[in-house]
Amino acid sequence: MDLSFLQVNNIHALQMRSNINKQQNIFQSMFSSFLQEQMDKLDINPSPTNPSLSGYSGLFLNQASFQAAPISQTPVAKAELKVSTLSERETQFQPLIESAAKKYNLDPKLIYSVIKHESNFNPQAKSHAGATGLMQLMPATARMLNVHNSLDPEQNINGGAKYLRQMLDRYDGNIQLALAAYNAGPGNVDKHGGIPPFKETQAYVPKVYNTYLTT
Repeated sequence: MDLSFLQVNNIHALQMRSNINKQQNIFQSMFSSFLQEQMDKLDINPSPTNPSLSGYSGLFLNQASFQAAPISQTPVAKAELKVSTLSERETQFQPLIESAAKKYNLDPKLIYSVIKHESNFNPQAKSHAGATGLMQLMPATARMLNVHNSLDPEQNINGGAKYLRQMLDRYDGNIQLALAAYNAGPGNVDKHGGIPPFKETQAYVPKVYNTYLTT
C-alpha cells in the first residue's frame, strides 16, 4: 500500500528527532568527558556537602573555601606568636631557676614569681635606683652575695635565690615577709614588725605572692 503524504512527513520528522537526540547525546557525552578531564587535571571533586552539584559548582565552592582559610587563620596565628614569644622568654631561664631552687631548697615558682615582677625576664633590666638584672639586685646586696656580674643570668638568679633563702630563714618560712624584706630590706620589716607601710612594698608583696600561688 502506498504511504500517504502525511505519513511520509511523520516518518521524516521522527527520523530527524532521532538524529537530533543522538547528536545531543554525543555532545553531552563529549562535554562531560571534557569537564571530567579538566577536573582531574585540577584534582577537583564536587562539594562533599552536596554530591549532586556539578563539577563547576564543586570548583567554585572549593576555591571559595581555599581563599577563606588564610583569613580565618590569621588572627589565631598572630595570637599564637605572641604567646610563643613570651613563653620562650620565660622558659629560656627555666633551667637556671630549677638549678638555683634545688641548690637553695626553694620552690622554683617563688623564684619565677620574683623575676616576673622584678624584670619580666629581661636580664639587662636596670632600675633608677641601680638594681640590675633578672632579680634586680642592688650593688651592695650583690657584693654581699658574691655576685660579681649582675647582668650574668646565672649569677643573678643564684644570688637572688640565695637572698630569698636567707629571708625565709630569717622570718621562719613566712613568704610574704620574705618578699617584703626582698623589696624593702629586712631592716624595715623588723622596724615595722611586718610588711613596711611603703606604697611600693604594699603593692609588691601581694602581686608577687599571688603570682606564686597561681603559677
